[in-house]
Amino acid sequence: MPARGLFTGNRGCLHRPDRTLGTTRWRSKLWITCTLDWRGWKRDVMPPGRWTALFFTDEAVALAAGHRPCAYCRRADYLAYAHAWQAAAGLPARLRAYEMDAVLHAQRVESYTRRKRTHRADPAALPDGVMIVWRDGPALLLGGQVLPWTFDGYGPALPAPADPVQVLTPPASVGVLAQGYRPVLHPTASP
Repeated sequence: MPARGLFTGNRGCLHRPDRTLGTTRWRSKLWITCTLDWRGWKRDVMPPGRWTALFFTDEAVALAAGHRPCAYCRRADYLAYAHAWQAAAGLPARLRAYEMDAVLHAQRVESYTRRKRTHRADPAALPDGVMIVWRDGPALLLGGQVLPWTFDGYGPALPAPADPVQVLTPPASVGVLAQGYRPVLHPTASP
């Protein structure tokens, strides 16, 4: 796609030696969202046997895919996410990354079919930044409105539906958003 996303991500090495993608959707439960630019490093997006770069329109899309902020290149965002998780879950201490990854993994994919897990919810009860299925496609909930997603960003805002919707964002990340974590959104999400 010619569109440029705001983030990259990692799920392990998903490509073959000839740099084509196979059927594997992940090699690790550590699904992270990273900055596109880190200290000026230039990296191959498909180094042999290492990792396959994924790209996300924005952080709301990455969260909906089941990723969390990277603890290395996005340290402040990672800590804000982890503290919001702690508050949402009512935990006495912040979870470690691998503990959050285990919960997210159980919420994002079905163990036998490996299909994406979703859940239904009342859109009025969902926080800003959650991604839903709307009119057979993904959309962002923001300010009580729905913004249809495209590869180029978001379409014009429309009224949110009143009926329950299929939620793409895993429940743990919905809780994080409800506790005030604000994902970085694509500029097309601005009014």
